[in-house]
Amino acid sequence: MDDMNSIVSNQDKILISQVKEWGEILINFESRNRYRICDEEGEELGFAAEEGGGLGAMLGRNFLGSARACTLHVFDRHGTEVGQGKKPFRWFFYEMVAIENGRLVGRVKRRFAVLNRRFTVYDAEGKELFEIFSPLFRIWTFKVQAGGVEIARINKKWSGLLKEAFSDADNFGVEFFGQQPPADFQKLLLFATFLIDFCFFENNNSRH
Repeated sequence: MDDMNSIVSNQDKILISQVKEWGEILINFESRNRYRICDEEGEELGFAAEEGGGLGAMLGRNFLGSARACTLHVFDRHGTEVGQGKKPFRWFFYEMVAIENGRLVGRVKRRFAVLNRRFTVYDAEGKELFEIFSPLFRIWTFKVQAGGVEIARINKKWSGLLKEAFSDADNFGVEFFGQQPPADFQKLLLFATFLIDFCFFENNNSRH
């Protein structure tokens, strides 16, 4: 059975690039989020796309913004769906539930924090696996720690002056440190990166 192992296995670093169309950039109109998932050499591993093309989805994206409910579908490089990220409607403390072929992998939840941005990641049984937080004054860096040890890091990459000026398209790097973590850890970090983009970088004029 196809699963997300084909995307995350044996990868020390995963690059996630949001795909924007120039028409959307020029008229500043939000369409569905789409992402390319690549290895560090730029070889495509898969892609992800936000579900929804009807009036309700359009209104949700443009008026509720990052608070909206949505489902993100993850596909391997052959176009086979291998996972889903389900984000319920929340005004605050966003979360994303990670699912692989009908199996609950875990969930990512934003936590209250005054001086930084903080998330907790749980496995399918609700056990806390690790925390993600941005250090003070380093809003584009998210450290991933388990038991006080940094095991990975998520960085938003600057994608060039022209692109940043006209678009909220974002590039992220997910880097794993030390021994290769379990596959489910890597899958959950992939969904955590999507949630971080929804929370903080989806709209250039709206930072939380």
